[in-house]
Amino acid sequence: MNRKLSREKAMELLFGITLSKDSIEEAMEGFTENYEGNIKDIDLDYIKQALNGVETNKEEIDKVIEVNLHNWKLERISKVNLSILRLATFELLHDETVPRNVAINEALEITRRYSDEKSVSFINGVLDKIK
Repeated sequence: MNRKLSREKAMELLFGITLSKDSIEEAMEGFTENYEGNIKDIDLDYIKQALNGVETNKEEIDKVIEVNLHNWKLERISKVNLSILRLATFELLHDETVPRNVAINEALEITRRYSDEKSVSFINGVLDKIK
C-alpha cells in the first residue's frame, strides 16, 4: 500500500468534507465506490484513522495552527491549504507512526500539487513552528 497516495487521498477527502459537509462515512463510501485506480494501492485504514483523528481533534488542531500563524487568521486560509495543514498537524500531534520530517515533507509535496509556491512556503513556516 502506498502511504503517500493514501495521504493525498485523505487530504482530498478532508477538503471534500469541508465543502460538502458529508460525514466521514459518507465521504469514505463515495470514495471507495468511485475510485478509479486500484483500491488495493490505498491504505483505507490510514485514511479512516486520519479523517477521524482530524475530526475528533479539530478544535485542538485549529488552535495549534492559529497560534502558529503570523499575521493570518484561520478563516483567510484557502480550504485546500487548511485541509493540508489539518492533516499534517494531526500527524505531528497524534500519529506517532509518522516521523515529524515525513509529515512536513509530505504536506509540502501535496501543497506543490494542489496549491502554489507561495503556499508551500506558508505551510512550511506554519508546520515548522509546531512542536
